[in-house]
Amino acid sequence: MAEDLAETEDEVLDQPRIDAVLAAVEAGDRAGVDSLLDPLHAADIADLLEQIGPSDRRALLALWSHEIDGEILSEISEGIREEVVEAMPREVLAEAVRDLETDDVVDILEDLDAPQQELILTALEDADRVAVEQAMAYPENSAGRLMQRELVVAPEHWTVGEAIDFLRGAEHLPDQFYHVILVDPRMTPVGYVTLGRILSSGREARLRDITEDSFRSVTATDEEADVAYIFNQYHLISCPVVDGSGRLVGVITIDDAMNVLDEEHEEDMLRLAGVGDEADVSDGPVETVKQRLPWLVINLFTASLSALVISQFQNTIATLVALAALMPIVASTGGIAGTQSLAVAVRALATRDLTRANAARVVRRELLAGMMNGVGLALILGAAGVLIFGDWHLGAVLGLAMIVNQVVAALGGVLVPLTLERMGLDPALASGTFVTTLTDVMGFFAFLGLATVMLT
Repeated sequence: MAEDLAETEDEVLDQPRIDAVLAAVEAGDRAGVDSLLDPLHAADIADLLEQIGPSDRRALLALWSHEIDGEILSEISEGIREEVVEAMPREVLAEAVRDLETDDVVDILEDLDAPQQELILTALEDADRVAVEQAMAYPENSAGRLMQRELVVAPEHWTVGEAIDFLRGAEHLPDQFYHVILVDPRMTPVGYVTLGRILSSGREARLRDITEDSFRSVTATDEEADVAYIFNQYHLISCPVVDGSGRLVGVITIDDAMNVLDEEHEEDMLRLAGVGDEADVSDGPVETVKQRLPWLVINLFTASLSALVISQFQNTIATLVALAALMPIVASTGGIAGTQSLAVAVRALATRDLTRANAARVVRRELLAGMMNGVGLALILGAAGVLIFGDWHLGAVLGLAMIVNQVVAALGGVLVPLTLERMGLDPALASGTFVTTLTDVMGFFAFLGLATVMLT
């Protein structure tokens, strides 16, 4: 089977290939493992390591560890990277990290313990080690951690011909770069030129005359989320990084900026779900419980508020038992509406589309949308209440309660994250719990309160 898959043109990681790899690992077939994995992209090999179990992963690394390179190592998720590093022979690890750009080495080091960090730092060349240690000295989640030191710089007074001659004669250039950064005598970046503009311009053209209008620079201490926003907002390909005195110290490229955006999106989604911002399918049961149990305990206490509200209307429920069956409809529909509004608001805050300048307009929009949704659902639910129970009073209670809760849900979905953001807290961190509690409590209160007034 291994031979058949190795000869196929589709170099993809699919279930048959995974099964074949596991079979080769179980049989101790080193050649079979090599033939199955060699055609795969580094990202696919990383996915394979993430999808198989710990024992199979260790056995696979023992058979194939000499093939693990820096690109594969950088693609592996944080959840299992430490395990993979521990399983790799020291000489293989050293060779792997030497192939990486400094920003990729920093990304790996951030997720490892001190002994493993020292192991990787020892494997680096002296110049690379100094660059990595300097980057690690910057605050976590800052531009200094995100940047790479490998860049291409030219004086602003150079011509295209001088730049081309320099590039052709340079002994070491980054594996990938998009711009030649122009600097003044103080090493302050003043612009950049794309390789395309250099190649399409005459040799006598001045580099300063063909710079890009999109030029921006960031400070090494800037938050990486702000850097990612700048890339996305101004459609940047790369961005110089300067220190506190304005001197050029590195460059951030679009791939790293987009990785930050992806990570921000994943964190928001996980936090909204209340499972922690580092949850991963490769986590063990104990780690999973540590991430989820605290939020389940919080939800347990907030749910007790709903129970407290319901307990205040025991006599009303006892008088009309149908209320017990109907009241979850109002609360759950409000919860869904609140989640819809919340998701839009949190995403808009993350992308800075929701700001103080337009917050009032967004709140008004959600209020009107909540009222319109409430009226539509009230007509449906009210009519159903009349048809099923034959009581128009009950239908009216259902309809009015639905309108109230839809308005509360819509407003809560946008006002809760806005309030948390104004308080300097992450809007995604606890918004879901607050909004769900709000819609449940108000849903039960509105429904049972109206029933008490209109039906008893």
